[in-house]
Amino acid sequence: MIRLHHCPQARSFRTLWLMHEMGLDFDIRHYSFFDRSLRHPDYLALSPAGRVPALEIDGRVLFESGAITEYLVETRPDCGLGRFPGEEERADWLEWLHFAETIGQHLAILTQQHIALREDWMRSPTVMRLEAKRLEKALEVVDRALEGRDWLLPSGFSAVDTNLGYGVMIARRFVPADLLPGVDAYYHRLAARPAFQKAMGEDGTPEIYTRDFYGPPDA
Repeated sequence: MIRLHHCPQARSFRTLWLMHEMGLDFDIRHYSFFDRSLRHPDYLALSPAGRVPALEIDGRVLFESGAITEYLVETRPDCGLGRFPGEEERADWLEWLHFAETIGQHLAILTQQHIALREDWMRSPTVMRLEAKRLEKALEVVDRALEGRDWLLPSGFSAVDTNLGYGVMIARRFVPADLLPGVDAYYHRLAARPAFQKAMGEDGTPEIYTRDFYGPPDA
């Protein structure tokens, strides 16, 4: 039995999408960021920080999306989405897996500023502008890497495209898509994948990002 604990639009989408790419059978438990269900003792027993994802698999629980990605492809290598020690692309695969967290950090700060902090006096337009620019610079790295190819690795689509691709999807809420045509085209290739579309259909009702774009107050 594999069970994913998931919130709509959250980083657990990485795992939801990846498992569909792998063709795995699993079930989903949906939660909300805003009703304190992630703070319930039963959930904290699965994910001590009260965050998603949490994945029940192989008799244990994993609660870090990057680790989940590595575990899934290493324990189920026939999926073809990992790159393993000794393989030529191993270092690049790891680089992109962890660069997804660089993008994720900027997204987390922007999400806090625009959404989690409910009152205007709590927010900083300076932080909003700074983090949006830092996110743009991180996306420029992706844009350059994609020149002349469809996916992050020359050999083709892999699990790092699901992890970093989630960041690219959410980044469109904070950085105009037309600034980086290569990243925009990459997003549309990702969104056309059947596994992505299936994951989107199971994601749940949007509740974190309810607007198409979030700019600083004076933008």
